[in-house]
Amino acid sequence: MCTCAGTIGTTRTKAEDISQWPKISIVTPSYNQGRFLEKTILSILNQQYPNLEYMVLDGGSTDNSVDVIKRYSNQLSHWESGPDKGQAAAIAKGFASSSGTILGWLNSDDMLMPNALINVAKAFLASSEICAVTGRCVIIDTDGKPFSVSIPIMRSWRSMLYLGTGFYQMATFWKKSAYEAVGQLNTEMYFSFDADLFLRIRKYGRIEAINSYLAAYRSHKKSKTTTNQRIMRAENRMIQKRYSNVNDITVILSHVAKRVRPVRRIRNSIFWYIDKHKLIELCRIAQT
Repeated sequence: MCTCAGTIGTTRTKAEDISQWPKISIVTPSYNQGRFLEKTILSILNQQYPNLEYMVLDGGSTDNSVDVIKRYSNQLSHWESGPDKGQAAAIAKGFASSSGTILGWLNSDDMLMPNALINVAKAFLASSEICAVTGRCVIIDTDGKPFSVSIPIMRSWRSMLYLGTGFYQMATFWKKSAYEAVGQLNTEMYFSFDADLFLRIRKYGRIEAINSYLAAYRSHKKSKTTTNQRIMRAENRMIQKRYSNVNDITVILSHVAKRVRPVRRIRNSIFWYIDKHKLIELCRIAQT
């Protein structure tokens, strides 16, 4: 466990107070999420991380997304809006043109927590053996109010394959060198391309969990996680069959095991009870 991970706090780290930090490249894929997009952008820009490359790739939104992006265009490394080949393709395109040594993506309805990038950078600087870093994730509602948390679980590669990664994508960052070594994103997938990538990175090297709240996942009726459960399950089965010689019974049992996780739920509930009031303040700061 990395010992230099930050703890909960409400003070943003100012760029002028730090130097010589690794470049972090973040891509936000966007499509018709104008309602939430500004909060996403602000949560990244307000990090005040001194070596940030931030790109927003919009898929040709028909709502107010482009107006929101233009509002912050002078603070973005790059942005564009036009038809694309889907979320995974947009993210991969951003990563292909990125110049950072650390990569991550933040969907247009999620947020980073204050000081997240500093905590990520500290973890990578503490150990050259780390390929990826993941942290705690806050679950927020449509209005940005937190109501739960997810504490990452570090699993073996095989356990990740059958039980899930054990951590949230928006709270995870990885070295570009590892990303290129494992073959980058599978842009043919619609939903589980993050799990597919993390499985390959886990097999390639070490993923470290740090004791910091790094991101917030927004749970709402139109999110991909809510509306595309059938596609997610199908792609997860495909991943399991691709990386292991399993029969249909094994796949079914692994799906059942994912749904019966009382220990993890109890653990998350305990942390939510302990950190609730601090997280309410953190989420308020992240959105302003």
